[in-house]
Amino acid sequence: MGAARPRSAGEGLRHTMHRPVRPVRSVRPVLVVVAHGSRDPRHAATVHALVRRVRSLRPGLRVETGFLDFNVPSVTGVLESLAAEGVRDVIALPLLLTRAFHAKADIPAVLAQAPPRLRIRQAEVLGPSPLLLAALERRLYEAGLTPADKPSTGVVLASAGSTDPEAIAVIASIAREWRHTGWCAVRPAFASASLPRTEQAVRELHALGCARVAVAPYVLAPGFLPDRIARGAARADVLADVLGPAPEVARVL
Repeated sequence: MGAARPRSAGEGLRHTMHRPVRPVRSVRPVLVVVAHGSRDPRHAATVHALVRRVRSLRPGLRVETGFLDFNVPSVTGVLESLAAEGVRDVIALPLLLTRAFHAKADIPAVLAQAPPRLRIRQAEVLGPSPLLLAALERRLYEAGLTPADKPSTGVVLASAGSTDPEAIAVIASIAREWRHTGWCAVRPAFASASLPRTEQAVRELHALGCARVAVAPYVLAPGFLPDRIARGAARADVLADVLGPAPEVARVL
């Protein structure tokens, strides 16, 4: 028998081209941002703006958004869609500033109902973080203050409020830490569940002798409680915007 004829380069290429090509599935986890949701349309719009900024900062990371209530897509719907695509690993990131009921109970309960093929890790909440303090100051400066105003300005750190003692303690701790960066004084305040309210903290800072009083909402998006904070800031000299899609917030994510 004669020697086998060597396969030409063209034949090898044709042979390779006829092989079925299996899709290569990324093993990088998908980040699912878990937002609370609100009847106020500004809430979802702000969340989506923040997520768009996160995507621009991390182009190699797939980022999806799900809501616990009021808005779509729901967290459950997002997880079911990912499982249907064949995704295995998910990081669920609570879009929350403090670790209270939603982070401790609501979100774990929703994640527990996810399709079993998903491996889900719940990340920590966003705060406290030096980046969030930087975002608060950004919003105050955008509202008209300057760094030179700090020694004569009292600030109300106004959060949504909670019945969770851990969350309340964290807000108080942030206020104490922020005071040491040069402000005349910083007082925590709460829009619900806890005291003092924003208007009370504003009065206290005026009584303390601060030349001006500014209210810094420690909330991520507009809605019912942020509107209550704004009403409580009626006698303040400056009211900052919510944190929203501030660059520093996107970097925390």
